[in-house]
Amino acid sequence: MTPETIFGIHLVLGYVACLLCFRVYFWPRLSSMDSFAAQRVIATIHSFRFFGLVFILPGVVGPDLPASFATFAAYGDLATGVLALLALLATRVRPLFWTLAVAFNAVGTADLVLNYYHAVRAGLPAMAGQLGAIYAVPIIYVPALMITHIAAFYLLLRSQPKAAMAGDAVAF
Repeated sequence: MTPETIFGIHLVLGYVACLLCFRVYFWPRLSSMDSFAAQRVIATIHSFRFFGLVFILPGVVGPDLPASFATFAAYGDLATGVLALLALLATRVRPLFWTLAVAFNAVGTADLVLNYYHAVRAGLPAMAGQLGAIYAVPIIYVPALMITHIAAFYLLLRSQPKAAMAGDAVAF
């Protein structure tokens, strides 16, 4: 099998496994929470995205990892992680929390979509071995991140009972 085929199989199965895990273990709990609590959980998961800087760390990734992919992925993850951390720090100021929740989900989703674009354009699937120690990131972690972003947007857009919305507006 070619590296592109193996990478593609890994990526598809990564999404399948993450979706199954999310649906069985995470979604029932997240969907039963009020929006604020659910967004805090999602922000906590994304607060670790500072780890994406590893894409530009020599010795962890191969020297031939395309910079057009690595640099954008690293700094997009960093921006998303910082926004998620800021959201968590702003939980006592609800309007700021909600603004940051929307921001980290929008930036994070755009980052992942653009990373797929840059990876394909740079031919990353053919040289997936250049990912080195972080090969598991696009195969396992990225699907989990994308799924939680989709869940976050769904939860942001679903209608809330009036009592819950009123509670969010006054709780500090």
